[in-house]
Amino acid sequence: MKKLIIYGTGLVAEVAEFYFSADTDYQISAFTNAAGFITQEQFNDKPVVPFENLEKAYSPDEYDIFIALGYTKTNQVRQARYYEARKKGYTCATYISPRATYYETPVGDNCFILENNVIQPFVRIGNNVTLWSGNHIGHHSTIRDHCFISSHVVISGGCTIGENCFLGVNATLRDNIKLERFVVVGSGAIVMKDCEERTLVKPAASTQTIVNRDLI
Repeated sequence: MKKLIIYGTGLVAEVAEFYFSADTDYQISAFTNAAGFITQEQFNDKPVVPFENLEKAYSPDEYDIFIALGYTKTNQVRQARYYEARKKGYTCATYISPRATYYETPVGDNCFILENNVIQPFVRIGNNVTLWSGNHIGHHSTIRDHCFISSHVVISGGCTIGENCFLGVNATLRDNIKLERFVVVGSGAIVMKDCEERTLVKPAASTQTIVNRDLI
């Protein structure tokens, strides 16, 4: 059985522990965090170890690591910890749910792909990418490093998602769209044209209309 350290002691870390324990042959050995963020000696009955000295207690030769952080600062916090872990010599584990539809897609390390994702043929997924549950990733699309795709997002065929992008719940991209780096697509937004770096795409304002009672 392989042994895994999870970086983080928040909700994402708890979710990661659940999925890795349920669906993989990893044994969760400990959690880690920056020393200044550690407020308890244990998390879910496992030790919490300062990341600064992690390799002294848990050798990279014996343990893999998973960086279980969210999308803070357009994924840059998770990105920084990912590179620090690799610099220490750790292999970053990837989780792909057995309940995802997946056609041997090239997937990088430290990816977190949850249930009911439909990943069509000829898709490429980079390193340190999160696909929360229930997304559609269309054929011939590319998701580059350090992205976070929330839930029920539709990425149509032939799209390119640049590094450090965030796509909110129920966002939709038409086919052949290209998002440059650090694009944020809000929940429910529809993207119909390419987006330059650091674009914020907001959903159209919701409107309410009173209609004749017989129509509804």
